[in-house]
Amino acid sequence: MENSAGSDASRAHETMPGEAMPGEPARPPPDERDAEATGAAAGAVTGSPVLEANAVVLSVVDGDTIDVDISGNRTPVRLIGIDTPEKTGGYLPAECGGDAATVRTRQLLPPGTEVLLQRDAELYDRYDRLLAYVYRASDGLFVNRYLVLDGYAGTMHFEPNTQHRAVLDAAQSDARAAGRGIWTDCGGPDRQIGGAG
Repeated sequence: MENSAGSDASRAHETMPGEAMPGEPARPPPDERDAEATGAAAGAVTGSPVLEANAVVLSVVDGDTIDVDISGNRTPVRLIGIDTPEKTGGYLPAECGGDAATVRTRQLLPPGTEVLLQRDAELYDRYDRLLAYVYRASDGLFVNRYLVLDGYAGTMHFEPNTQHRAVLDAAQSDARAAGRGIWTDCGGPDRQIGGAG
């Protein structure tokens, strides 16, 4: 992905790789598996940290892209290190599991959800989307990881944005071994609907 960070005043301030976005703690929350994120139970997660939010979800574009409000600015955010299948009606051909991934991201991040965005080495991709690891502020849920762990996404790494590569790869191995989501329903990621791909 390209680093298209510039001097645009509407963008988030520049930080060092791995540093927090505005309002973010210096380190991400603990990365422990919880029942809600694996689909085993609904409701709040107990014992999880509450994080200081630096953005509020406005909408979910698709499984791996959301729009958030950062200091009054609508900002598209691409979740780093993951790739969900393409949804029906998007710019690219629909893929098996794409609509389910979009629904799951909407369940995890409904409008109004406060989130903590953590950056990696690059701020923006070539489509001018903010690149971030997304944590739900209310319970510390690492959304990127749980979409992979639940089988709604596969991993997709672009150097130099690989701070959580090992965690995401382990989640994918777990999802594949357990046959969750796209690993059973679709035979893996990137399967176009209609047999192509």
